[in-house]
Amino acid sequence: MMHAHTAAPPQGAALTTPAARQGWHVLAILSLLMGFASISTDLYLPAMPAMGQALGAATGTIEWTISGYLVGFSVGQLLWGPVSDRYGRRVPVTLGLVLFVIGSAGCALSTSGAGLIGFRVVQALGACAGVVLSRAMVRDLYEGDRAAQMMSTLITVMAIAPLLGPVVGGQILLLAGWRAIFWVLVGVGLVTMALLLALPETLPPARRNRETLTRAFLRYGSLLREPVLLGYVGAGGFFYGAMFAYVAGTPFAYITFYHVPAQIYGLLFAAGIAGIMAVNTINARLVPRFGSDRLLR
Repeated sequence: MMHAHTAAPPQGAALTTPAARQGWHVLAILSLLMGFASISTDLYLPAMPAMGQALGAATGTIEWTISGYLVGFSVGQLLWGPVSDRYGRRVPVTLGLVLFVIGSAGCALSTSGAGLIGFRVVQALGACAGVVLSRAMVRDLYEGDRAAQMMSTLITVMAIAPLLGPVVGGQILLLAGWRAIFWVLVGVGLVTMALLLALPETLPPARRNRETLTRAFLRYGSLLREPVLLGYVGAGGFFYGAMFAYVAGTPFAYITFYHVPAQIYGLLFAAGIAGIMAVNTINARLVPRFGSDRLLR
């Protein structure tokens, strides 16, 4: 999920910023930011039936906590990209973390399904800042093979987080209840905010986009007139639609209908993620032989 306007370093530019020289410190911070998309949802999946019972909410209402999150995440991506191109990365990421902490605390304190959905939207608006801008920061700091190496590492984090999230969430549910899961997310947000103090601004004023935000947002409309782009977006959209239907429905299918213990749910969920990772590996080998468009069809 990447916005269209993020400024990139000039070709051939030597990147000697302090952040680029810190190595694993930068990687750790960016990995945390990249993982916010997964941990925000995957951590509480085993607790969804328990949340519905505690709040007196129907299954469909609790499933809307995932749909609401996706709405907030989608809108946030359109917002944070142009804002960060104009004002730098640190301020938008910090604001995003503040929203994430507020949304997570609101979820932990919610007394109704509607309130939980609303705070999930706030949580998503904050979480997507870290996910989108961590990729932008990689392009700010690195280029060539080093940039590809860093991006591959971040994508690996995105793949590992869904494997571990439901397993960890199931244990938190067993030990402290579903509200504790969201308090853990509050802690993750605060820790990340503190770590962000060690990361200098990666987009200096000289490389920022001076275009007005209104004009930047209007440019999104031109993308809707590109048939090829809409084809790829449609293919991706159907995949993610199916995947998140699975994400929203399986906690109730496994735990409520098949009576699988919440602590075991994470292992079943991980099997699906392992399948996606396996097919991605096969796909990477087949693309050079058959071409991406042919495989996509």
